[in-house]
Amino acid sequence: MAANEPRRTELDKCMAGEIYDCHDPIFLDYKNHARRLLAEYNRLAYDEKERKTAILRELFGSIGENVSVGLPFICDYGRNIHIGSNVSVNMNCTFVDCNTITIGSDTLIASNVQLYTATHPVELHDRLRDDWTPGDTRYRWHTYARPITIGCGCWLGGGVIVLPGVTIGDGTVIGAGSVVTKDVPTNVVAAGNPCRVLRRINDSDAEPGATDAR
Repeated sequence: MAANEPRRTELDKCMAGEIYDCHDPIFLDYKNHARRLLAEYNRLAYDEKERKTAILRELFGSIGENVSVGLPFICDYGRNIHIGSNVSVNMNCTFVDCNTITIGSDTLIASNVQLYTATHPVELHDRLRDDWTPGDTRYRWHTYARPITIGCGCWLGGGVIVLPGVTIGDGTVIGAGSVVTKDVPTNVVAAGNPCRVLRRINDSDAEPGATDAR
């Protein structure tokens, strides 16, 4: 690093998709802030909509109008979640937002959907810190995080898992139980483990009922 170059923080490294120290104090502060808000949010009654909205506006990085997030809801930091308008997130969803999670307007997220931005190197010698020794209180594993983007007008079915770095195009439907390991284009139905495109939808010549992914 050049003498006049500013020191890069662990947050800088995290958001750049590089190996970072996930136990740096800034991330612990983010987690504590999110946990306090979630503890209240997940205790609220179904009809306490004004308070729910207020908490979501404090928790998320940005949020549009007419957004519903079912209970219980779990996230890591909250601040890296950006949601458009007219979005429904059903119950028991988990958003691990170590990097940015962006959800476009008019999107449906069904129950038990999991969005994971955090990940680790596949090779064991890369995954373990080489400066770690028994009794060391530091986190033993190398960690990095990559953003997830879900377009406008999407529908993610129940139990869908989206892995780090994935982009799902506008208008796309992901079938229930799918594991999305790579980008999915716009206006398709995709399903499976790993998730694969099955057919196109939302075209002017689409057959009636083409958007039914049950």
